[in-house]
Amino acid sequence: MFNSQPCISHVAAIIASIPVYVGKEIQYERERMVLTEYDEKRYHRQMLISGFGLEGQERLKNATVFVAGAGGLGSPVAIYLAVAGVGHIILVDMDVVDPSNLNRQILHWDENVGQKKVESGAAKLRRLNPEIRITALDVVIDDRNVYELTKDADVIVDAMDNYPTRFLLNKAAHVHRIPFVHGSVWGLGGQMMTIIPGKTPCLSCLVHEAPQKEIFPVIGATPGVIGTLQVTETIKLITGIGRPVTDRLLLYDGEFMTFHEVSIKNDPHCPICGTGR
Repeated sequence: MFNSQPCISHVAAIIASIPVYVGKEIQYERERMVLTEYDEKRYHRQMLISGFGLEGQERLKNATVFVAGAGGLGSPVAIYLAVAGVGHIILVDMDVVDPSNLNRQILHWDENVGQKKVESGAAKLRRLNPEIRITALDVVIDDRNVYELTKDADVIVDAMDNYPTRFLLNKAAHVHRIPFVHGSVWGLGGQMMTIIPGKTPCLSCLVHEAPQKEIFPVIGATPGVIGTLQVTETIKLITGIGRPVTDRLLLYDGEFMTFHEVSIKNDPHCPICGTGR
């Protein structure tokens, strides 16, 4: 399983010597949105979390999250970002819904077979939360567009199923200095880590070469577990609560229902963030 310029909106800063990403004031080209009475009612239960409150919810409302993939991981990621009140979700995928997707890609239903995933997904997300903005992009993420696609995001979430695209997103996150939340699944297991460019090891420090692409086994609950963990990390990064999974890889084993952590170090020869490159 082991398989430039800063962006306009920048969510947080590292403090002291501890690799903790803490929410701070975000600068926007548009006027900052404030919470409505409806927002305060809808998000009341999560605003009760210690350190969250009205300020944390307002940060979510003014945040933009780039979700790369609208499949197994992208479905729970986008759903729970939407219901949490993230103000702008950019959902990117170039595929169409296939019957083989339906055991795990919960944004898509039988009636959507043959439809573009971003169209199917965006329609569900808008119904889940009509108060947020969804940008659905039916494009292939490649080295010609990845920097433009991601430049205005506050967090990039990796919901892909292949490492070449993950490496592109990792590089774009490094260029823009945008936090990058990696996740991947295989069978009954998965992994997740958070990358803060310039502060923590990046994905290329962990995985040096892309494994061969394959049709891999997966049960629907596995991306549900990893995807919701990625959302939790994203919300923490935006609001500034908690401690993200940095400098370590979180491993989930659903077969034996265990979680483990593996310490990750910066690779000085990493082509993306290494000091000796």
